[in-house]
Amino acid sequence: MKRRPTLKVIMNAVVVIFCCSYLFPVYLVIVNAFKTRAELYENILAPPKSLTLEYFYAALEKMDFIMAFKNSIIVTVISVLIIVLLSAMTAWMFVRADNKLSALLLNILILTMLIPFQTIMMPLMQEMNLLGKLLQVPLKDSLGGLIFMYVGFGAGMGVFLFHGFIKASVPVSLEEAAIIDGCNTWRVFWQIVFPILKPITVTVAILDVIWIWNDYLLPSLTLTSIGNKTVPLAMSLFFGQYNIEWNMAMAALTFTIIPVVIFYLICQKYIIKGVAAGAVKG
Repeated sequence: MKRRPTLKVIMNAVVVIFCCSYLFPVYLVIVNAFKTRAELYENILAPPKSLTLEYFYAALEKMDFIMAFKNSIIVTVISVLIIVLLSAMTAWMFVRADNKLSALLLNILILTMLIPFQTIMMPLMQEMNLLGKLLQVPLKDSLGGLIFMYVGFGAGMGVFLFHGFIKASVPVSLEEAAIIDGCNTWRVFWQIVFPILKPITVTVAILDVIWIWNDYLLPSLTLTSIGNKTVPLAMSLFFGQYNIEWNMAMAALTFTIIPVVIFYLICQKYIIKGVAAGAVKG
């Protein structure tokens, strides 16, 4: 009988240690955002000697945070909305079609998740240049072109998660009853199916928001104008070839992670339920 409480204490201690190890980088970012460069180089673990917002103001001004924040919001919100809507509709049609063609297309989308972006980034840029010239639409150095690419890269995971959730949690009988009552296919999906998809919709949105908001590589290849820079690109201003302004970089990072953390805390109750349900029959 004494072993169980002891084991429970040990397991709780292990969980606390793991949580602290994951939160340690966040501690370093926040603490060092208030330090002078001398304090920072003296001891990065020690708390700051004084709490001042000087470096936060300097970081906001240098990176033009308002402009970068606006661009990141536009790219993230529009990309996530399109990914969620198209992925949900595509997954629903794949599940209900249930034939060899839908299975083949689903497997092709899933395979796109396995291809490392680094292997296709240069051919992708060449294709975007060619496509932009062909359509007379600026796909390079434009937020619209960046959104277009994010939708393409995010479709595979979105369809995979929605497909598993619909197959496991959305009974066909509901749709058949709606059709008998006079609903067409459009109304069946939006009024019957899509409201049931709320847990997995929030899950897909959270995963895509975190990915797109924090992504640096694709915007760095696509966007070149200062007016189009997203928050991760604006962050690069603090990391020069010969000098790194660590205190202002930490202050800017603090502003960067706050929106994602708030979004995640609001929606976190759905993510476990959505991922678990989407993985049952994915």
